[in-house]
Amino acid sequence: MPNLLDHLGRPVVAVTGIGLVTSLGKGKEANWEALTAGRSGIHAITRFPVDHLATRISGMVDFLPSSELGATALTYELAETAAGEAITESGLPLEDFDGPLFLAAPPVELDWSARFFLNTRGEGEKGTERLLDAANATGSDELFATTQFGTVADRLSDRFGATGLPITLSTACASGATAIQLGVEAIRRGEAKRALAIGADGSATAEALIRFSLLSALSTNNDVPEKASKPFSKDRDGFVLAEGGAALVLESLESALERGATVIGILRGCGEKADDFHRTRSKPDGSPAIAAVRAALQDAGLAPQQISYINAHGTSTPENDKMEHLSLSTVFGEHLRGIPISSNKSMIGHTLSAAGAIEAAVSLLTMRHGVIPPTINYDNPDPAIDLDVVPNKSREAEVKTVLSNSFGFGGQNTCLVMAREPS
Repeated sequence: MPNLLDHLGRPVVAVTGIGLVTSLGKGKEANWEALTAGRSGIHAITRFPVDHLATRISGMVDFLPSSELGATALTYELAETAAGEAITESGLPLEDFDGPLFLAAPPVELDWSARFFLNTRGEGEKGTERLLDAANATGSDELFATTQFGTVADRLSDRFGATGLPITLSTACASGATAIQLGVEAIRRGEAKRALAIGADGSATAEALIRFSLLSALSTNNDVPEKASKPFSKDRDGFVLAEGGAALVLESLESALERGATVIGILRGCGEKADDFHRTRSKPDGSPAIAAVRAALQDAGLAPQQISYINAHGTSTPENDKMEHLSLSTVFGEHLRGIPISSNKSMIGHTLSAAGAIEAAVSLLTMRHGVIPPTINYDNPDPAIDLDVVPNKSREAEVKTVLSNSFGFGGQNTCLVMAREPS
């Protein structure tokens, strides 16, 4: 009988369901086949005109019905798709989840299509008053609902029968991992037997592309889209904006065993650290990321040498990859040379709010299948970043524990430690 309490006397948290959708496809099976084959989902943008844009590529999810309906509708469908798959795998009722819901989602604002719609209705006073009058004239609150930050989580809660007030959060690129952390903490505190943690982001809009371009954050390697994202390579030039969603059913190990559920993995540790150094830049000494990694290991009760594999944040930006290497080499020291490290973003791009959840899902699949997805496009190694990045081809390996890193804009950092089996 495995221990039902961890080293700090808290309920052990198991994963009993995983759902996944990215530009590589819908569902775990399609994504896993593509990831282990080293196939990229990054492609030329066709959703809107890009003639005058510096970046014309993305990892958009174009195969779902809502892909043309705006960021709110697509974020909901990505979340619903992933959550449905996760709950189904867990064996729990699809419409009576009976646990809290934590959603990592992008900041919501009125889609451009709605703005244009409102701006062309009626006559009279220009500006805000005209938009409000036009919105009121529609006789529906649907347009208003789409502008509310919590609307996606509210609908998901109704769809799956989650309990309590659904939580929507945004901690930049760490959001997906933060949603998982909140679910883990709710179970550890004894507030719930299970929780549904989701990260979803369908906000690869023209406006988002322009904003990130103005920050000089995006790759401009447009000619061969699948080669644009190249984490840890010397010639990396920015991340590739992408969309996707992932969901985990988290459950106390005791509850999972009682109902005969299959335990996919264990969430052993969570660590977070925020700093206010800069709205986009990383602190030069890497101290917040270092602290987050150390906190996750301490929470898990593991030493650095007990980590089998690291799923890197690995965005393919010059600064982030350098900072991540600094933080890992500081924490792991000489042990880092023996730990494989790879970045899923080389194939799916940066899914922003969803990234931490997607990479946690992939980390669990890595342990389950004993195969490490590669870092593709690694053709020009950076001598300043001495890592085993599992270059270009997947690798069979026994993976018992994983550290998954998520480092967000604004100094928001969350790290997760997962294990294949309970101790």
